Amino acid sequence: MPLAFVVWITIQTGWDTVVELVFRRRVGELLVNTLLLVLLTLPLSILVAVTLAWLTERSDLPGRRFWAWLAVAPLAVPAFVHSYAWVTVAPGLHGLAAAVLVSVLAYSPFLYLPVAAQLRRLDPTMEDVAASLGHGPWRVFLTVVLPQLRLAVCGGSLLIGLHLLAEYGLYVMIQFDTFTTAIVDQFQSAYNGPAANMLAGVLVLLCMGLMGGEVLLRGQERYARVGSGAARRAAPAELGRTTLPCLLIPLLFAALSLGVPLLTLGRWLAIGGSRIWQGADIGGAIVQTVALALAGALLTTLAAAPMAWLSVRAPGRLQRVLEACHYYVGSLPGVVVALSLVTITVRVALPLYQTVGTVLLAYLLLFLPRALVGLRASLAQAPVELERAAMALGRTPLQAVRQITFRLAAPGAAASMAMVALGITNELTATLMLAPSGTRTLATEFWSLTSEIDYAGAAPYAVMMVAASLPMTILLHIQSKRAAGR
Repeated sequence: MPLAFVVWITIQTGWDTVVELVFRRRVGELLVNTLLLVLLTLPLSILVAVTLAWLTERSDLPGRRFWAWLAVAPLAVPAFVHSYAWVTVAPGLHGLAAAVLVSVLAYSPFLYLPVAAQLRRLDPTMEDVAASLGHGPWRVFLTVVLPQLRLAVCGGSLLIGLHLLAEYGLYVMIQFDTFTTAIVDQFQSAYNGPAANMLAGVLVLLCMGLMGGEVLLRGQERYARVGSGAARRAAPAELGRTTLPCLLIPLLFAALSLGVPLLTLGRWLAIGGSRIWQGADIGGAIVQTVALALAGALLTTLAAAPMAWLSVRAPGRLQRVLEACHYYVGSLPGVVVALSLVTITVRVALPLYQTVGTVLLAYLLLFLPRALVGLRASLAQAPVELERAAMALGRTPLQAVRQITFRLAAPGAAASMAMVALGITNELTATLMLAPSGTRTLATEFWSLTSEIDYAGAAPYAVMMVAASLPMTILLHIQSKRAAGR
């Protein structure tokens, strides 16, 4: 629907106007900004996530479990709250460097989780064999361990890339222009539909390029095995004299990704005092946020399940096209998805305009990639041989998939639901445009107050968003460990 909406506007606009709107200097500037953001953020996020995962899962780092929790905890802080905190601490922090810094801090946990889970499942005998052939620790990691992390790294990187293309609030606060911020500005300032939708079309092309790169890097290799490999766990690598420098890595990450937001929120709460805690307003926002998050997470995960199964069990050209259809909409800003649904409901199904059903449909479209990545990785580790064995014992194909494959993938499904619920809790633009009158979520209330430069008044809503997201973050971490058989 969002793609059809963009195409329809393009046809109505006419080719001459399209060329005029797309091939102009401003679009080139936005393209450079967006590409630099992605090209700088992804490698840094991979470096941070893989380093933290190895330190917490495969080394003798003191307090590994504690640091593992702190590596995941930034997921509980919405991206625009990260930006709000850093702008408060350093008002002059703007531009590309600020965008990359805050993006890495906010989104690296999306990569840490699958990489850490995959490290737990690796068969240590493969590394032992490589070491017995004379390879040093670094060469063993680069030639044996890192290639086995490819699926986790590719999936997590794709997820982060989609967030970078679609994020709005984070980059508005630090005054860094991307296609998303330009699209929203067009609609808010002059409601210039054609110009904004031409920008959205370029954004869709960027998403397609990102997905194509992920497919090429992912390859066709299988990642499942029957059995759990070696009975023992890999022996933790001894850090020795490097223990203290290695401790500084998770400590610095925790200080920047958690310390700055929490200290900033504490400061504004202290400045605001008791006057900023409006019990009825905050309580109503919490109830509505949780209800929408749970309903949207269940609906989105159920919708992603068939595509995730096809992606693993029936790969091919048609499957890749269908999978791309699930992914591309995740790169669109919420405002484009919302406007497409507004147009459709107003012109075709007016009774659905500004209803909860329309809001949930928007969440489904926006967060399908989150559910699909988690389910796909989980299903990829459920051996197809078990399905065949079940069918040989008299189960129908549907029964084999339901009773064997999806049961094994249940931890991944729970993790996917948690990831979707996290996104819905912090979603802003689609909720503002599509929710029924009187709907007040934590995110919309926070944004309204920060737009009025009432940072103290916005602090309680930010705290409540963190508090609402924290249980889902904990569940995500726990299910990640269970999915890895630990």
